[in-house]
Amino acid sequence: MKVKGLRWWVIALIALATVINYIDRQALVVLWPSISEDLYPDKTMTERKEIYALISVVFMFSYAFGQSIFGKIFDKLGTRIGFVLSIGFWSISTALHALASGVLSFAIFRSMLGISEAGNWPGAAKGNAEWFPASERAFAQGLFNSGAAIGGIVAIPTIAYLTVHFSWQMIFVIIGIIGLLWLVPWLIIVKAPPRKHSWLTDIERDYILAGQEVNEEDNEIAKEYNPPVKELLSRKQSWGVIIASAAIDPIWWLFVFWIPLYLSEVYNMDVKAIGIYGWVPYVGAMLGAWFGGLLAQNRLKSGWNVNKTRKMVITLGCLIMLPALLALSNPGSPMAAVLIMAAVLFGFQTAIGNVQTLPSDLYGKKTVGTLSGFAGTAAKLTGAGLVALVPMLTKGGNYAPAFILGATLAFIVLASVWILIPKIEALKAKNSK
Repeated sequence: MKVKGLRWWVIALIALATVINYIDRQALVVLWPSISEDLYPDKTMTERKEIYALISVVFMFSYAFGQSIFGKIFDKLGTRIGFVLSIGFWSISTALHALASGVLSFAIFRSMLGISEAGNWPGAAKGNAEWFPASERAFAQGLFNSGAAIGGIVAIPTIAYLTVHFSWQMIFVIIGIIGLLWLVPWLIIVKAPPRKHSWLTDIERDYILAGQEVNEEDNEIAKEYNPPVKELLSRKQSWGVIIASAAIDPIWWLFVFWIPLYLSEVYNMDVKAIGIYGWVPYVGAMLGAWFGGLLAQNRLKSGWNVNKTRKMVITLGCLIMLPALLALSNPGSPMAAVLIMAAVLFGFQTAIGNVQTLPSDLYGKKTVGTLSGFAGTAAKLTGAGLVALVPMLTKGGNYAPAFILGATLAFIVLASVWILIPKIEALKAKNSK
């Protein structure tokens, strides 16, 4: 059996996994205002925010730890088994949230969820590098990045609706089961890498593999550069990727973890009202993911090189985020607030897809997962730091300091890409001529 466009089926499954990933992690975010009132009726809003921040920081540190673990797992065991381990464990961890009754139990289950969910991103980056030529990677990256946005769009109103019919414990069980069901089509469709997959047409296989070759020199195809970890971390380009990831990711987590609580605290919304407003910012994120990927693909096909394309799209995304983050200091109505948030997340997703393709632009396929894992670890550590600071930065319901800090991070992204990666291209060993 031959399947035309099989690579798009693969990336669609990875995007669906990302949707499920975000539904699973967003469940506690959306449910927390009501869960915290039930569990901590005698505590103030600030005290509940501090408890929530503590649990979220545990998730973030675990997520950071899991990024490096799963980067190695995907490079060692491959994309197929890596995703089975990652989504299988995170689905079970989600269902176990139904047993939580306090800070310790929530922290344990969030830690399990964080470690296992972390595999989605190095796995997606590696799957992209395996299944797509360089000219299509930014668009493919945008497709599965849009899964995070779609997950946010779907999760918030869906979970709000489920609260009408189910207890919060049963909601965690239901969404955990969804992840386990995803494993069935994944194991059937992704049964081998492109070079050996029997369902690939010869035309598509040749197209994928030809587009993955590195630069030619003296009429010979140069070998891919897959340095050991020590050498990888000695290259300033690697640190450009790591620092850019560490600066841009906290902007996303600021909204992922705090949109429902922001709406609850600033505009006095309950879970049902949050379900009406809270999904709007993720529409901007979804459109940005598509826009950033399509723009990069268009420029590459029109003759721009990778360096010019990536830097232009990343810069554009940061320049969109900057004024929008500053505008959130005093947004006015709740609808204006969520629309400005949509602009921020549009800019974020425009940039992030191209930031995440940098490992595959710079290094060989056997190193992509490792560098993506290191960058993801750094990103989650800085994200955890910002999440931990939010209760202090937003005392009295004033979120302006948090948004100003987010705008500062956008500048750091630009500096790291432009200064530490002078030219985005396939690197060679330091001693090669």
